Amino acid sequence: MTFPRGLAALILTLITSLSLHANFLYKDDVVHNDLFAKQIEAYGDELYAKTGIALYLVMLHDLEENQTIADLKNILADELQEPFVVLAFVEERKDVEIFAQPSSLYKDFNRKQVLSPNATFADALISAVMFARSWENYNEIMDNYGGTILPILGQKTKGVDTVKKYSVAMYNGYADIADQIAETRNVELSTSAGNEGKIFLDLLRLVFYGIILYALIIFIRNKMRKRKQTDEQ
Repeated sequence: MTFPRGLAALILTLITSLSLHANFLYKDDVVHNDLFAKQIEAYGDELYAKTGIALYLVMLHDLEENQTIADLKNILADELQEPFVVLAFVEERKDVEIFAQPSSLYKDFNRKQVLSPNATFADALISAVMFARSWENYNEIMDNYGGTILPILGQKTKGVDTVKKYSVAMYNGYADIADQIAETRNVELSTSAGNEGKIFLDLLRLVFYGIILYALIIFIRNKMRKRKQTDEQ
């Protein structure tokens, strides 16, 4: 099989990375933080030791122009040893994907929940009311919440805070998948993030709802001000 030059270069880079150090933080072109790497490695090491499942995190700045995340999936599928799960993030495309081999591993975690854009039932309700195109779509949105990655990636940040956002989002997602696999396999991880990720999401939601409430107050105040001006005229 012949690969385009850009795709071949990506394959070579990934193979070299794996052969030099089979880290669970398989590729990181985005965060570059030693503490973050140690946390991921500790999680991955313990999960693999107790379940035999390798959970890899891949973070790329971008892919080649004609490449897709499906190409990345095919590359990793050829090079990684089963059983494995990969959480992949492409920064420039804001693309997040989870894939596993063998496919039976998808039963060990809830992919749809991890990648949900809604963190809680309340978030899902707001999304359903605002964006549902039909009753079926409304029910579909309402059944999909508990996301641990996209709600964080969706926060507006600048500069160094954006990199911090990426690290928090990907760590939360990685930890969520690892904890679900461990629970399915009836093992307990000492490195489990526990409620830390949930606390962080609660803080984000508090800020989010605070902004909505503030906007609503401003809207009502402006309406009352215009009505008062109309009455005075």
